[in-house]
Formats: sequence, C-alpha cells, structure tokens
Amino acid sequence: MEARVKAGLWVSMATRMSDIAGRPAAVLRKGDPDAGGILCVLLGRGEAVVLAQVRDAEGRSAWMRGTGAAPVPEPDAEAYIARQVARDPDLWVVEFEAPDFLPPFEGKII
Repeated sequence: MEARVKAGLWVSMATRMSDIAGRPAAVLRKGDPDAGGILCVLLGRGEAVVLAQVRDAEGRSAWMRGTGAAPVPEPDAEAYIARQVARDPDLWVVEFEAPDFLPPFEGKII
C-alpha cells in the first residue's frame, strides 16, 4: 500500500498544477486537511465530470467517475456533489476548468 498524502496538501498541488497549465482551478469546499476525501469537478461546455478519490484493489490511489462515463449537465453534477457532502462532511470539492474533461494531474481512473 502506498503512503497517503494529506488532503490539503494534495489539493494545493493539484490547483497549482492546473494554474501552471493555464486552466483555472478553485476550491469550492474545504474538508478535513489531513484525511478528507476529495471530489474533483472537471468543467467544460456546460457539462461536468466528477471524479471521486478512491483506492484500487491493491490500496493505491485512483479516481472513479462518480457521475458516470459521460459528462453530465452541471446541475446533475451539483446534485451528486451535494449528496456526497451530506454523507461525508470532511469532503473537499475542487473545480477545474477542463474543456477536454481531462484532469490536470496524473492518476489512474477506474
């Protein structure tokens, strides 16, 4: 199992990488700085993809398309986020401008 990076540190890294790539990023909701889960919202053309931080079968960090394989309308993504935040108050929500719906960071998407 790989070491876990604190959520607040990971969010800082991801937003900086996005800014360096010329894609604006914003922290919509701050969660627990040490062990909070993370939702990444990829926005493009009035639609969105929400990636949820998960662990794969070997315990490595990965991302799951919480809103499904295809982009969804922004209100549907917002409803998904609201449901997740209601279940996990320590959750971080980070939004990235991503017209190609690709995250600005490397990560396995399952």
